[in-house]
Amino acid sequence: MSDTIEQREQALVEEFQIFDNWMDRYAYLIDLGRSLPDYPQSERRAEDKVAGCQSQVWFQCEREDERLKFRAISDAAIVSGLIAVLLRLYDDQPAAAIRAYDASFIQSLGLDQHLSQSRSNGLLAMLQRIRAAAGADECAST
Repeated sequence: MSDTIEQREQALVEEFQIFDNWMDRYAYLIDLGRSLPDYPQSERRAEDKVAGCQSQVWFQCEREDERLKFRAISDAAIVSGLIAVLLRLYDDQPAAAIRAYDASFIQSLGLDQHLSQSRSNGLLAMLQRIRAAAGADECAST
């Protein structure tokens, strides 16, 4: 994908606007989470767990030149959906673009109003992990 993060955000906003209520949007989030690529048990290492999430979340990053590639999974359905949103926005983006993006998707999608406090904390913890990867050489180079 060569779309910018902002273009990807706009596409997600349009997808979410199809649904009239938040029950349907939650169902859509769960469906997005089900579409995440396989993440074998053997790769769910302690050092890849995201602190600050109530559910278990494993998160990996690789750097290919200036682009960052992310893989993640959760044991919780809605959190997996949030991961899918994050990957749609940030995967295969240049580190500089990730650092410059203000995470406006949280408000644009209405997540700031409709996530529980623990899910919001988990989303922010995953977002911090992405930003940290973009701000330093914390990703493994390929």
